Amino acid sequence: PTSAQVSVVPHPGRFCYTLDNDVLTTEQRQFYEDNGYLLIKKLVSDEDIERFRKEFVRICRKEVKVPGAMIMKNESLRSQYGQSEKVVNKVQDFQENEELFRYCTLPEVLRYVECFTGPNIMAMHTMLINKLPDDDKQTFLHPMHQDLHYFPFRPADLIVCSWTAMERADQDNGCLIVKPGTHKQPLKPHDYPKWEGKTNKLFHGLLDEDEKSPTVQLVMEKGDTVFFHPLLIHGSGINKTAGFRKSISCHFASSECYYIDVKNTTQEHLEKELVEMARNKYDVTSVELK
Repeated sequence: PTSAQVSVVPHPGRFCYTLDNDVLTTEQRQFYEDNGYLLIKKLVSDEDIERFRKEFVRICRKEVKVPGAMIMKNESLRSQYGQSEKVVNKVQDFQENEELFRYCTLPEVLRYVECFTGPNIMAMHTMLINKLPDDDKQTFLHPMHQDLHYFPFRPADLIVCSWTAMERADQDNGCLIVKPGTHKQPLKPHDYPKWEGKTNKLFHGLLDEDEKSPTVQLVMEKGDTVFFHPLLIHGSGINKTAGFRKSISCHFASSECYYIDVKNTTQEHLEKELVEMARNKYDVTSVELK
């Protein structure tokens, strides 16, 4: 559809977070409005997921190098497993890998993305997560957080995450946990959790979480895809199985979004941390979160 066919101004009164088109039913729109997420069953094919999985394994084995990607590993396992998927927890910013970036261009995914962003879409942030088996230290537990904390662009309502399960995700292997309705709350301060052994790099969490507010465990089958708002409070549990829980995701935004300066905001300390990482990795002296 062209811009003229899709209203980028939210429906007056009733719908604030979804745009007018014929993809979502009224019930689906209302569910997203109320809860801040929407689960679509079997959206991505088994064939595509298998291709993504094979490419991920090639990246882990260093058969493929992805320019600009951040490969997050558990270094303590390398002596035991060497270069393999048993060590790599996440491939972040994979946009320079043609095979994985196919996920961000899948027509079946973009068809839904457009319901939240409008038709002029930017892929802003990509991740393939490989949740490793965990222990009592809970290294790979991701504390409850809002994704907008990581993004220096607005408005939040024109940003959406598409998150696809690459195999069954449930309570045993650390599925997503969401707090329905929290997308209506403002961006809250985040930092590293104060718990022992749970400080994975950049895994920030809410500093002041309401532990009494209800949570939903999103049990998903292979190919199921959840779309969620960047202010929705969510996280994931630990993987108590011997397998690896994989998912692939992309945050999309309307091309009408604009960058903000995070100075004097709750995101300022994140910028400082990333600037320090960029200095160490690329030896650059002038860099900002934008």
